[in-house]
Amino acid sequence: MSIVACTIAEGMLLFHSIMTTGTDFGEAKSNPTHLWLTLGRMTGVQIAASASVLGLTALAPIVAETLGVGAYWIGYQVSFIYFAGLFASLSAGSLVQRLSGEAIILVELILLIAGLLLLVTAAPALMILGSILLGIAYGINNPASSIILHKVTPDSRRSLIFSLKQSGVPLGAVVANVVLPALALWLGGWQAAILMLAILPLLLLPATFRRMIRANPPSRSASKGVFATAIAEQQAVLRDPSLRTLAALGCLFSAMQLTVTAFAVVSLVDIGWSIPAAGLLGAALQIAGATGRVGWGVVADRWGPFRVLSMLGFVGGTLSCALYFQPALPVPVLSLIMICLGACASGWNGVFLAAIARTAEPGRVGAATGAILSYTFVGVIVGPSVFALIFHILGSYQLCFAVFSIPGFLGGILGVRRHLKNKIVRT
Repeated sequence: MSIVACTIAEGMLLFHSIMTTGTDFGEAKSNPTHLWLTLGRMTGVQIAASASVLGLTALAPIVAETLGVGAYWIGYQVSFIYFAGLFASLSAGSLVQRLSGEAIILVELILLIAGLLLLVTAAPALMILGSILLGIAYGINNPASSIILHKVTPDSRRSLIFSLKQSGVPLGAVVANVVLPALALWLGGWQAAILMLAILPLLLLPATFRRMIRANPPSRSASKGVFATAIAEQQAVLRDPSLRTLAALGCLFSAMQLTVTAFAVVSLVDIGWSIPAAGLLGAALQIAGATGRVGWGVVADRWGPFRVLSMLGFVGGTLSCALYFQPALPVPVLSLIMICLGACASGWNGVFLAAIARTAEPGRVGAATGAILSYTFVGVIVGPSVFALIFHILGSYQLCFAVFSIPGFLGGILGVRRHLKNKIVRT
């Protein structure tokens, strides 16, 4: 699947080499204006990617009606996206070595636009291809943006900056779940609403193109093939105890996050809440995740990323376990638990990416990010499926949430263990 990205990348690299001026376009970390402009652009790219990936799921009933299938078939489309994202993330190390981060972002924006155009054809084969392109774009996003932000962010603010950028994920979810249905009604169809998602990547293309042609591309002499690089990066992650811990945390925490966001609303409806009330609390959970990412970023810059990740694991696990008592809890208490769980279960990503940037060797931030995020995609794919299987066996959302406190607790143990070992090494 990543061959599509590599093919586009090779063309971009050729053009890039011809157009490059050899100047460094303001990459110095001492330029606050450049930092915030770069952060704003990377956050915009993240919003565009997240909204594009979630677009069809937000419009599932009317899309299914057009296609003449059940709404649950949209779940297969999500699987295509995340499987493609997994393989694209595995190959991100090769793309990083062949291109600058800006060139990869440019490829991502093009793939997002192409994927959205294929979705609106309403032809199943083309929609599958479009979903694969969206997955590839999503998979190469964080490795590229991590390189770009790492170059312009002071060490003392890295967790905050990366967390601000990652707030684009829940913001993209809000765009998909709140704005798209309204646009579909206003414009008279889901295809027109999906097309509107292409506006943001189109607006971001010119600035990204300018940045690409003015950035110094990496040397191709040391670049390996796609698969050789993927294997080498996985070996590098497994050799480094801190990176190995981050890979495990990405898998565990992404599984916990996806089960919370996927099943929170349906579990509330199951115990008698109305759909609007449950949806409102679900939106509050997403907002808590967005604000939590920023808040935890500030804390992690002072306390250290592994300590904060450990705390989020323990607190998230405890809150998930508390949902075993969901039917008996008063509405205000249950609402508070769900919102706090959203802040923890969805608030870890920025601290996590900043920890990768801190831990990886200089010049290998993007490659390490891609390699480690492949484990995160595994958690995204496996977590909700295992939750559904457990529900099929136990027949209780409350028991399922209690079982899925285990990833949080395991992550907490791994995080505190690594924090203490790193502390010993430093002393």
